[in-house]
Amino acid sequence: MLNKKSSKDRLKSEINAGSMADIAFLLLIFFLVTTTIDVDKGISIKLPPWSEDDVQAETLKLKTRNVFSVLVNANNQMLVRGELADVANVRERAKEFIANPSKRDDLSESPRSAIISLKNDRGTNYKTYLMVYNELKAAYSELWDDKAQAKFGKPYGDDLTDAQKKQVRDEIPFILSEAEPTAFGEE
Repeated sequence: MLNKKSSKDRLKSEINAGSMADIAFLLLIFFLVTTTIDVDKGISIKLPPWSEDDVQAETLKLKTRNVFSVLVNANNQMLVRGELADVANVRERAKEFIANPSKRDDLSESPRSAIISLKNDRGTNYKTYLMVYNELKAAYSELWDDKAQAKFGKPYGDDLTDAQKKQVRDEIPFILSEAEPTAFGEE
């Protein structure tokens, strides 16, 4: 007895895989559409507009009393206005410098003329850079909050209208100048 399969039997034993490609494609599309990809946001900083002109930028003469210089070296040590400082007290020093409530001669003339200058070394840890930057930004945030409380009786944030926020920012503008980092270990 020869057990020979007929062509009819062979067709019965095969699996129809024609729709498998369709199902795999639909699953692929489903996973692509439903998967979320986290995007690093970084720090939003508005850069000056690009200029095609070969004309040198005008050198702006600043009064040293209006500049709050912060230097961070490759060893993550920080100098604030020429004095060794710690990240923990940068916010308070910046707030005092910007607002100058006691009208001292060595602090800024007014919040509008206060400039925060931040300069790093290429060897500075990114974590240290962010900590210093966040403290300087927080100083402005707290000053804006204090000004909004005094002027409108509300904290600076979601409670104020855009026009009110603009009034507060006009009185205390966020001016942070970041200098080009120095070469590794230069300062």
